[in-house]
Amino acid sequence: MIAVAKAGYRAIAPDFRDYGLSEIPQEPEKASFSDLIKDLLIIVDSLSISKAFIVAKDFGARPGYLFAILHPERVRGVVAIGVPFLPPGPSLAFAIRNIYILFSKSEIPIAPEDKEIMDLVDESHPLPPWFSEEDLSAYASLYEKSGFHTALQVPYRSINEQFGINNPKLDVPVLVIMGEKDYVLKFPGMEQYISSEKVKEYVPDMELTSLPEGTHFAQEQFPEQVNELIIKFLSKHNHV
Repeated sequence: MIAVAKAGYRAIAPDFRDYGLSEIPQEPEKASFSDLIKDLLIIVDSLSISKAFIVAKDFGARPGYLFAILHPERVRGVVAIGVPFLPPGPSLAFAIRNIYILFSKSEIPIAPEDKEIMDLVDESHPLPPWFSEEDLSAYASLYEKSGFHTALQVPYRSINEQFGINNPKLDVPVLVIMGEKDYVLKFPGMEQYISSEKVKEYVPDMELTSLPEGTHFAQEQFPEQVNELIIKFLSKHNHV
């Protein structure tokens, strides 16, 4: 946010419902991506923003993509970090199925019946150099307030959510930033999908940038490089 603000842009980072400092939904068990998309529209309307760039990461990527499909007239472009566009419907369900297959393999750490998955963490292992104790404290304090309940359930509850989209195609410029060591690329068929022309059927104006040493947290590992890529994309498409 600081980098794009210094570049002359207005940066807004809302917390989704029950994330960070936002309020818990009245019926959290019914919260879905539809709520997040409606919230984004209300935010840009209330701030009198006619068009905006959407920058999204991980589970935020899908509502970001869907917002651009449902409201293309309000979007200049989309930047997605770590997650390419997957069209709603059978292909998305197939991807989720593959995730479960992948993480059911024997080489993935699985906790025995008398333990939890967090028991397998080696607490003597240091934090990665790009994630400080201050970062940990900031995230921990936010999750102490909100918990993980809604944050974890909404993405999976929304897998089969219907948005009335007949043609799942993004008609805006899209930048996808992927770390070459991102575990998302290990999902069966994911690398082929990204590198093939198949993804261009849904995202014809897509730029893909790969960071050789990047993991799923590339924006924290290489903030200056990611910021530079984002600002370059914003500058290129600011006229849209």
